[in-house]
Order: sequence, then C-alpha cells, then structure tokens
Amino acid sequence: MIQRDPSIDEDILVRRNGRNWKLTARMWLPLQPEEVFPFFSDAGNLERITPELLQFHVVTPLPIEMRDGALIDYRLKVHGFPIRWRTRIESWDPPRQFVDTQLRGPYALWYHKHRFMPADGGTLCVDEVDYRPRGGPLASLINRLFVQKDVTAIFHYRQRVIREILVGEAAPAVEAAPC
Repeated sequence: MIQRDPSIDEDILVRRNGRNWKLTARMWLPLQPEEVFPFFSDAGNLERITPELLQFHVVTPLPIEMRDGALIDYRLKVHGFPIRWRTRIESWDPPRQFVDTQLRGPYALWYHKHRFMPADGGTLCVDEVDYRPRGGPLASLINRLFVQKDVTAIFHYRQRVIREILVGEAAPAVEAAPC
C-alpha cells in the first residue's frame, strides 16, 4: 500500500524531461479504486471535468467501449482557436490504470498515464503526462508562456471538480487559466 502525506490531498508538479515536459498530478480520495475507476472509464465525464472555457466536447458517440486500442475524438477551443483531438487508449487495466496517447491534436507529444492506487484507506489518483508543445525550437518558449500554465490550471480544475462529484466536498477553488 502507498503511504501519502496526510497534509497534502493534492499536488501538481511540472518539470523538464529532455525535449519534453512531465506533469504529475496527485490527488487522494476517500474511496476505493473500484469505486473511483468507473468514473474515469466513462469518457463522457471528460466534459464535466474540463473547464467550460475550453468548450470541450467528446465527438465519438457515447458510450465508448473502453479497451486497448479504443479511439476517442474531441473538439475544443484553446485560446479561442478550434482544435480537433484524437486519442487512443494504449493500455486498459481496470481498476489500476490506463494510458491514452494523442494521435492528432494540439501537442507534438501527449502520453497520459492514469493510475489508481490503494492508499490510507482510499485511492491515490496519479496522472502522469509526458507532453511537448508544437513549435519545434520555440516549444520551450511556448510552454513557458502558455502551455504549462494552461495544463496546470486545467489539472487543478479537474481535481476540484472530481472531488466535488465523487466525494461531495468542495476543494479550494482554483481559477482556470484563460485557455
């Protein structure tokens, strides 16, 4: 069993990893992984946990059978620009983890591992996202000016909304970045 620092129910960290960046978001919920995982296995819930200003919509007809190889199409707006995004479920291992990768979308690289681990009578939810903004030699500048702030704000928003939905308690509000 994973041990957590009881003074920290959630935290988000972004660090450079070679040509890419790695975001790690951790949140503890007082529910078992078998209770938490079904929420994440419903792709329709992505609309509920994404800031409204992104105008995020799942385009693939719901419900989506989640499994290795499943494809999911979305549309959203980033800083007012319309984006189409397609991801593939690379690995599906309920109720422990799943991995999605971007096939088409706003990033040069997006690899997102979702893990759900028993911890202190609940579940430690860990998102690990390896990403690289488009922009080639300007990717570092683009990340510093826009992407890192946006992605961090989106994950703070997600954690707050997930906690409200699954546990019924409001976490401190964190304003989403103007994506």
